Amino acid sequence: MIPIVLALIAIMILYACNNKLNLLPQGSLLASNVNNNSGVQGLLIGAYALLSGENVPGQNLGNGSGASNYVYGSECADDSYKGSSPGDQPDVIPLMTWSLAQSGTSSYLDEKWVVLYTGVQRANDVIRTVRLSPTISSADTTEYVAEARFLRGYYHFEGKKIWNNFPYVNEYISYSNGNLDVPNYATGAYINIWPQIEADLTYAMNNLPGTQSNIGRVNKWAAIAFLAKTYMYEHNYTAAKPLLDQIIASGTTSNGIPYALEPIYESNFNPAQKNGSESVFACQTSVNDGSSISTNGGNGDTGDELNFPYNHGPGCCGFNNPSWNLAQAFKTDANGLPFLDGSANNPPLVSDPSGPWTGTVDPRLDWAIGRPGEPYFDWGTIDSTWIRDVPDDGLFVPKKNGYALSQQGTYSSTETVFWGAAEVDANNINICRFADVLLWDAECEAQIGSLDKAEGYVNMIRQRAANPTGFVYLNATYDASNSTYSPQTTPGDKYSVKPYPAGAFVANGQGYAISAIQMERRLELAMEGQRFFDLARYDNGTGSMAATLNAYVSVEKNRSGFYKVNSTATFTQGTNEYFAIPLVELDAENSTGKVYLKQNPGYQ
Repeated sequence: MIPIVLALIAIMILYACNNKLNLLPQGSLLASNVNNNSGVQGLLIGAYALLSGENVPGQNLGNGSGASNYVYGSECADDSYKGSSPGDQPDVIPLMTWSLAQSGTSSYLDEKWVVLYTGVQRANDVIRTVRLSPTISSADTTEYVAEARFLRGYYHFEGKKIWNNFPYVNEYISYSNGNLDVPNYATGAYINIWPQIEADLTYAMNNLPGTQSNIGRVNKWAAIAFLAKTYMYEHNYTAAKPLLDQIIASGTTSNGIPYALEPIYESNFNPAQKNGSESVFACQTSVNDGSSISTNGGNGDTGDELNFPYNHGPGCCGFNNPSWNLAQAFKTDANGLPFLDGSANNPPLVSDPSGPWTGTVDPRLDWAIGRPGEPYFDWGTIDSTWIRDVPDDGLFVPKKNGYALSQQGTYSSTETVFWGAAEVDANNINICRFADVLLWDAECEAQIGSLDKAEGYVNMIRQRAANPTGFVYLNATYDASNSTYSPQTTPGDKYSVKPYPAGAFVANGQGYAISAIQMERRLELAMEGQRFFDLARYDNGTGSMAATLNAYVSVEKNRSGFYKVNSTATFTQGTNEYFAIPLVELDAENSTGKVYLKQNPGYQ
């Protein structure tokens, strides 16, 4: 976390929560103790701490609240399976089979809801408290409020994209004001909170500095990126495009590094190289800092603690196995381009033991997915024993949240208070990368601007992927300091990724360009918890998401993997694009008999 993050241990014990939208503190602080610079900064650290999705006092959070959104974004789409054995973490199953008729049947949803509103409350506490101070300067007040409003906007954005009808809670909602029951429905319609999210992020954009003294604190460029992302979700390309253009031309990281793609793709997922030129905004992590003494896993990435190969590599637990469908997406044709017509999902299959694909593949495949015959960093060569349950889990293991054997103990926890110390690492969770920005702008250009510019942005991503220094190599030593193998003699497969030929987007038209951009997002952001939300955004009421995911299941149920044993899964258009509001929240908000919180359409 940011350098003063150890203060969060003290901050966190000040908070407890129930299931209301505005969480009530069980204890309280004298205003005089916190309405000064150090006090407000401590409250602000507490608001940042919830980016991890963990460590809410009084809550026994599991794996449904982590920052990576791997359950919702990857497992509930076509990127990955639940993993492990069928009876392990069963609350995921109704989510990823889109069969959750009763909202109270999955604890995962309430974990995420509680974390997001705890983050909202902490951001509101900063805004309320800073206004009470007679000693904080006007400039500091503006910045603290800007950071808090960014975080408040971000937490509401997360809730909006997961549930859509997610109530907006500002600093004026409080127990003392007697207005805790915030509705999501009024005058016969659900309440749209995009304008409030826009307002928070606009304030942050206009009032945050370009650089920060502490890595991890949001700067104006990250605020601009998230405002642009908000417009992308509203399909307001006209508003998003100039913001994205500005970021690409002039944006910098919080420590002043001009935004640029990392030369080596894997550098984005290596704990030794975090906070580099591609990091727009990330959940900061650290280990072996004493924090796990007071919290369950402390400041490390506990949200992904289950997502390692089974009894190999860092050890435990065999969850979040990449799907067969995702692996096939990395096939490339004779020109080094992806198959945009869906034919890549046809046999022969990548890594199929009965007759594998022998053509070329995109080299990003072996950084996003660990597969048989390929090295897992410096831990050894993957085989079927790395999979907990091959009939249910397929043949692949996740890699982007992993770390090298040579990094164990430095970038993984050695604090034994937590049950699985080795599974808690200091690998930042990428919330937004510069590659994301480039692909959003490519999408804007394809929709309302220049197809040539859109092609140029996509090709920047593909040219980085084609850098042979960043390939996986066999019979080689992995250098975890720079994410490269040596000697670079035998590539891990027949790698071929090439840029689209000049003028291809114009020659083939807008539809082709948009398909290429969407495919590039899938390849570049694979296993980063983005896929479900991208599909929902693309859908925009057209039914494309249902078509994609029902087609996915119709094929996957005939392969070793999750849908072989859950073959009746069906995605329902108009319902499953968003998740069910947790029953415990509905009961709490509507306990007086008046409906403040209304369930999403299609759920009971």
